Amino acid sequence: MRYELYYWPSIQGRGEFVRLALEDAGAEYVDVARRPARARQGVPEVIRLLNGESVACPPFAPPFLRIHGAKDLIAQTANILLFLGPRLGLVPKREASRLWAHQLQLTIADWVDDVHDAHHPIAGALYYEEQKREAKRRAAHFTDQRLPKYLGYFEKIAVRNPGWNGGLVGRATSYVDLSLFQMIAGLRYAFPRAMARLEPKYPRLVALHDKVSVRPRIAAYLSSPRRIAFNRHGVFRHYPELDS
Repeated sequence: MRYELYYWPSIQGRGEFVRLALEDAGAEYVDVARRPARARQGVPEVIRLLNGESVACPPFAPPFLRIHGAKDLIAQTANILLFLGPRLGLVPKREASRLWAHQLQLTIADWVDDVHDAHHPIAGALYYEEQKREAKRRAAHFTDQRLPKYLGYFEKIAVRNPGWNGGLVGRATSYVDLSLFQMIAGLRYAFPRAMARLEPKYPRLVALHDKVSVRPRIAAYLSSPRRIAFNRHGVFRHYPELDS
């Protein structure tokens, strides 16, 4: 089964959570927007589908996914991972465990929004430079209040996992673990001083990050050109003046 992933070609963003699942499972997939702009490839194809051409239920925004040859698109990061999880062996078989994993992924989606709003508190359509004063105030609240709250919540989930083996849901690695790895990696890039101060309080999350980073397919992906570097155009952005 080959998957087609549609996301912007120059940023990790929300699409990276899906890429990590596909990479870890060794799934065959095409990152459509990163291909040359020709028939049904490249950024023009992403735009075409966003405009609803040949799509019964068009997505609001990337990322979205399609099984090669199928008509239907699956959008929203958590929804895509809910679909992929059992197919890639990245979630337990029990329905209750799958719903629990989905719940945690939705909480991660809230966390991602908080990270984004730390540097774009007024509007995503405005440049950072147009809202620097507001961003400094918002980022201070994020690193002081919101970031410890999210880290503390997921540390508590790790501690309470009866099948703890370095992950959050059961004993095997799940897509939620891959997403937590991405959160820790992104936060270390965006807020290195804040994370250096906070991380000692959350040893299980650090252990989870480290365990995921050395999984063979993830390690190979991280060292490959397929892994887009963090930059100032994605969700995780490093502005020294916002890192307290």
